Amino acid sequence: MPRRKLDPLPAAAFHILLALADGELHGYAIMRRVEEQTEGRVRLGPGTLYSSIQALLEEGLIEELEGTGSPATTDPPGGTGSPRERRRRYRLTVNGRTVARAEAERLAGILRIARAKNILGGEYV
Repeated sequence: MPRRKLDPLPAAAFHILLALADGELHGYAIMRRVEEQTEGRVRLGPGTLYSSIQALLEEGLIEELEGTGSPATTDPPGGTGSPRERRRRYRLTVNGRTVARAEAERLAGILRIARAKNILGGEYV
């Protein structure tokens, strides 16, 4: 199997995959979902978000949905309020779900080691 560009999977990319695990989202909604699911500990800026989305698209881990975006006439809160194109929506692919599962299992293995070495208590998993 050829080496993936996203191997190991960067944290931002993993958070995006997790955000999309429940269904399709547009970019701004992905940013909000990541912040919500990490209780504010992770905030993806637009540069990190969209460069990660591009890499995930290139690797076939997510896909852009055609013609399903909702019209957006203004920017998100704090934006300029200028008109823009329809929002692009993304969803996890089967391969993306497989990679997300493998990354979660890899991280779970690291947590097992940390517990065995008394670095981490049992409160996290």
